[in-house]
Amino acid sequence: MTESSEITEMEKPTISIEKELRKSYLDYAMSVIIGRALPDVRDGLKPVHRRALFAMRELGNTYNRPYIKSARIVGDVIGKYHPHGDTAAYDTIVRMAQTFSMRYPLVDGQGNFGSMDGDSAAAMRYTEARMTKLDQEIVADLDKDTVDFVPNYDNSLEEPSVLPSKIPNILINGSEGIAVGMATKIPPHNLTEVINGLIALIEDANITIHQLMGIITGPDFPTGGFICGRAGIREAYETGRGVVIMRSCTHVEPRSKNSESIVITEIPYQQNKATLVEKIAQLMKEKRITSIAEIRDESDRQGVRIVLDLKRDEIPDIVLNQLFKMTPLQKSFGIILLCIVNNKPEVLNIKQVLEHFLAHRRTVVYRRTAYELRKAEEKAHILEGLKIAISNLDEVVELIRASANPAEAKAELKSRFELSDIQAQTILDMRLQRLTGLERDKIIKDYNEIIEKIAWLKKVLGDDDLVIQIIREELDQIKEEYGDERRTEIIDAPDDILPEDMIIPEEMVVTISHTGYIKRNPLNLYRAQRRGGKGVKGMTTLEDDFVTNLYTASNLDTFLFFTNTGKVFWRKVYELPLAGRAARGKAVVNLLELGKEEKVAAVLPIADLANVDDSQTVLTVTKLGRVKKTSITEYKRPLRKGKLGLTIKDEDEILTAALTTGDDEIFLVTKNGLSIHFHESNVRTMGRLAAGVKGITLAEDDEVVGVSVIKSDDSILTVTENGYGKRTAVAEYKLQNRGGKGVFAIKTSERNGKVVGVLPVVDEDQVMLIANSGKVIRMPMDTIRIIGRNTQGVRLINLEDNEIVVGMSMLAREEEMVEDIEDNDNSAD
Repeated sequence: MTESSEITEMEKPTISIEKELRKSYLDYAMSVIIGRALPDVRDGLKPVHRRALFAMRELGNTYNRPYIKSARIVGDVIGKYHPHGDTAAYDTIVRMAQTFSMRYPLVDGQGNFGSMDGDSAAAMRYTEARMTKLDQEIVADLDKDTVDFVPNYDNSLEEPSVLPSKIPNILINGSEGIAVGMATKIPPHNLTEVINGLIALIEDANITIHQLMGIITGPDFPTGGFICGRAGIREAYETGRGVVIMRSCTHVEPRSKNSESIVITEIPYQQNKATLVEKIAQLMKEKRITSIAEIRDESDRQGVRIVLDLKRDEIPDIVLNQLFKMTPLQKSFGIILLCIVNNKPEVLNIKQVLEHFLAHRRTVVYRRTAYELRKAEEKAHILEGLKIAISNLDEVVELIRASANPAEAKAELKSRFELSDIQAQTILDMRLQRLTGLERDKIIKDYNEIIEKIAWLKKVLGDDDLVIQIIREELDQIKEEYGDERRTEIIDAPDDILPEDMIIPEEMVVTISHTGYIKRNPLNLYRAQRRGGKGVKGMTTLEDDFVTNLYTASNLDTFLFFTNTGKVFWRKVYELPLAGRAARGKAVVNLLELGKEEKVAAVLPIADLANVDDSQTVLTVTKLGRVKKTSITEYKRPLRKGKLGLTIKDEDEILTAALTTGDDEIFLVTKNGLSIHFHESNVRTMGRLAAGVKGITLAEDDEVVGVSVIKSDDSILTVTENGYGKRTAVAEYKLQNRGGKGVFAIKTSERNGKVVGVLPVVDEDQVMLIANSGKVIRMPMDTIRIIGRNTQGVRLINLEDNEIVVGMSMLAREEEMVEDIEDNDNSAD
């Protein structure tokens, strides 16, 4: 090696490959973060979306003009602004046109733009597109120096660095992207709610996130559905990160052969419908879900409709719970409010997102106003020259005629009237028609108007409150023009129907209507009222239907359903349908395999049925006065199709059932007001199939309507159909042998009406009375004084015309209840 070559080798710089790779990778990462993957907080757009909309605007491809081939749009996007593949640009346009992907689509597509089943859009040469009307609010004032323009990739054109959007697109359409070491996932929201939130922030800059959540309630997905719970929303809005649970919208439809169908009408956001159907079908094939007989996708242009036909005797709630756990009918959405703020990625809370948008709008309005002021001053300058010309018209005309050429005329005008170059040129360019009287008046009018406009624009630039007022007015206009209702409903996380060891015990109210509809509700839906109150609506019923039975029990209890024919069925409380307080519930025939003329006559809740012993017995009573005691152990082995519980004689049917301990007293009352009080030892324990013995001797037109198991400290509450009743001490009813005719418990006068039923009560008890209209009143017993057996009683509930009391039930004594006490001046003693 020569000396010169050795010197050359020494002069070459030494570069650390580790440092070079680190620098190069960081440059690449920032390029991806800033230039590709994350949206700008101001307009909510990634560069590719912004370039696509700008290219469509430059093409004149607006909502009120004809569609343009998508291939033409893609060509302009990648040829002028976005130097990447045509597939990426076209996919961007396709997604902005999909109504199931964008809450407020930014592209109006014509042709096949894909489907919820995952079908790809047609090739770009087959589809056409144009901007939506909403896009005009995103690009509005773009030509008024409202935003900065930067050179495109080859410095041949300029493109906006951000769009002057009037709409908070970052929230209403959301965004999703994966950068290097970070990702964003912003859900779509409702435009009306977001604008209301912005207005609230304008009115009170110190508004809290909790207060904002009362306005912006949560994400609003284009596919609808439910969001279960608010904890994830609160966490995301406060910290910028959170997880919400999306759930499909379903309902149950009855079908032939005593079976039902689950119908899915809305699915979680970004869920492929075809994949969902395939998943359910696969679970059916693998027999992991055995309750579904058939699955059909009946979706059409009107919307989603997936039908799941259930097998007979299947509980829809349980099947839905399996589907929610094993299929994408329920899925999570991880919220990450990450966006570009001042050229840096930043995770924001909901208030910061709104603040950055308002700051952007303030900048846009200031720059737009300054631009309009410059243009107005330029126009005023020209009009000042024209005004001078028409004020000295004859002299101007004579000067121009005397000039040898335009340059000389221009110089003379500038010298004579002290005009600027542009003013003199405008006078020379003025057409002769502008010398008419009307045109001269119009110049004066235009000049006065432009002077007023200049004054207003200067006032805006000098007053921040006016800028804020302008922003608010524009937001109100946007809301008026584009606002709509929410599609996604936010609900409390519903109780799942799970195996018993995973169910939290909860007191429930179970109601059964006259035509056989059953439902359960949490007990806290009902409120306590004073005697004589107007009541609270417990069930919406038809004219020919009314509530006949109401029970309170834990959701872990077992219900024994005794039918009028003597058959008994077993169901857990959590298997009963959960419905709203005003809903009718579901038909019992869909829960039990009842015969053609069979109906539920009595329901008995049993706690821990599997572990009961023979210390308790089930007392059954028929309406013709037959009584029977059977050990509870006779009912320990449930059969879903039911068993014969006792033998019923002709023209008789079961009235009710109750638990006894072997040392209780039994009290029967008839509809004509007669009662009999005897010790249960008078009735021997019999087998499950026995018919029972006579409990009371009835008159020909009478029947038993109430049965009570008496404790020594109890008083007897008797209620009549016209809303009257009374409490009477047990001592007032002497013990008799069973089978007698009994004594009067209450007078069944025209005022009182017939007897509805009886209950043993003490002061700590609370009783629910139900009318045939569905009205329910919750009544503490300490508000009803104890009176004698021969009295007519007092008013317990105020009834409307054609209303009568049809049922009563006592709430659990150990439950702590909060009374909503309402004084009622119309209550009668």
